[in-house]
Amino acid sequence: MKYSTLFLIAICFTIFSCKTDTKEQSTKASESNSKDLAAENSSKQKQLEIQPISHATMVLSYGSDDFYIDPTGGAEAFSSFSKPEYVIITDIHGDHLNIETLKGIDLSSTMVIAPKAVVDQLPSELNIGKLVTLNNGDSITDKGYAFEAIPMYNLREEALKFHTKGRGNGYVMSIGGERIYISGDTEDIPEMRNLENIDKAFVCMNLPWTMTVDKAAEAVIEFKPKTVYPYHYRGKDGMSDVDKFKTLVNQGDESIDVVQLNWYK
Repeated sequence: MKYSTLFLIAICFTIFSCKTDTKEQSTKASESNSKDLAAENSSKQKQLEIQPISHATMVLSYGSDDFYIDPTGGAEAFSSFSKPEYVIITDIHGDHLNIETLKGIDLSSTMVIAPKAVVDQLPSELNIGKLVTLNNGDSITDKGYAFEAIPMYNLREEALKFHTKGRGNGYVMSIGGERIYISGDTEDIPEMRNLENIDKAFVCMNLPWTMTVDKAAEAVIEFKPKTVYPYHYRGKDGMSDVDKFKTLVNQGDESIDVVQLNWYK
């Protein structure tokens, strides 16, 4: 009788322990799934917002983070945005690098990313939080965002003087699971045509400084971004024909979405 009672107690203890372990495992699994779901929902709730400022200048916003691309036009052009988390500069020309605009923006907690030719022209009084020099082929990851410097340069003999290879950068940025390409001032170079898995592309087209509408369309059809935004299309003799660009792209690949924003207000 004594042994039977002890045996029953042992069985009850074992069953209780199993239930407790199962409950703890279930609770941990539920907590883990909740965290994963919350992270997924948070990512879905955040969407990349694009605000064209002028010509080559824009602000990309993702959640509470603002990315200023080639900020020009005076600090007042950015008065409705928060302090930039990142400032990305492509080249030394005045429609990409404007020191007076940078002086008017609070950069004390900002990461500024630029090629060496630009960095060499930045005055020390800018009080930049962190200055990162990226040259063609370099990359950096920060706070979950990735930045890769892509070459930008001219191909036509008569235009070689405008943008020499290695001086300026285009960029591929990874933001919120999307790959965003900023062409900078370039022609339809092999490095552009060979891009892969681009979700959003900002592609220039203005003569005599960059490329023709036809060449821009050819390149876009080749690297097949999901969405392309013609930008930087004011040339010496006026605006490039972005309607023609859209037609050419969709004739070549109707799956590419061509979105025209108001860059010249």
